[in-house]
Amino acid sequence: MNSRKDQLKAFDRLLTIMDELRKQCPWDKKQTMQTLRHLTIEETYELGDAILDNDLQEIKGELGDLLLHIVFYAKIGSETNDFDIADVTNAICEKLINRHPHIYGDVKVKDEEEVKQNWENLKLREGKTSVLQGVPKSLPALVK
Repeated sequence: MNSRKDQLKAFDRLLTIMDELRKQCPWDKKQTMQTLRHLTIEETYELGDAILDNDLQEIKGELGDLLLHIVFYAKIGSETNDFDIADVTNAICEKLINRHPHIYGDVKVKDEEEVKQNWENLKLREGKTSVLQGVPKSLPALVK
């Protein structure tokens, strides 16, 4: 496995490549969040298939494809001065910290079931009227 330093270097490399592609590639220049959306959904399903097949090499490749999409959306967000990859990363860090008071706070839990119950309570405290609020409208009903 790669060291943390190597992991950060690889992520920096991806950000640099995204910057170069956005400036130089005619296709990448034209992309918007809307034009990428269906491609992101397709990549997500491909990852799901790779997981079902337990194909670790394919999972690795599909995770890379999804990571590219995340970086791409963040790059577009930075071009409109709305958000960048640091904002995206810091937002998920804060969410994880807030949703894990048994790790980052003084909440005590005895098992996974208590963790799940705390998570549902936290979602409701965040202003959600249901733990299902925030589930995507486009998610197929059977999956919901």
